Amino acid sequence: MTTITITLPDDRLRQLQELAARFHVAPEDLLRVSLEEILTRPDETFQQAVSYIIEKNSDLYRRLA
Repeated sequence: MTTITITLPDDRLRQLQELAARFHVAPEDLLRVSLEEILTRPDETFQQAVSYIIEKNSDLYRRLA
């Protein structure tokens, strides 16, 4: 496992600490979970494009099946 150090402005650190306190977790854990969520979530724009293409060509796909 690798450790990453980031620099935050004081106001952002305060916001992070307040949010972490609301969830009863350490700020570091909140950041780690948030980052994991971002990295594992499919890109919304890509998903929207795929949905649009599938919907637009659904009749063609049905005929080809």
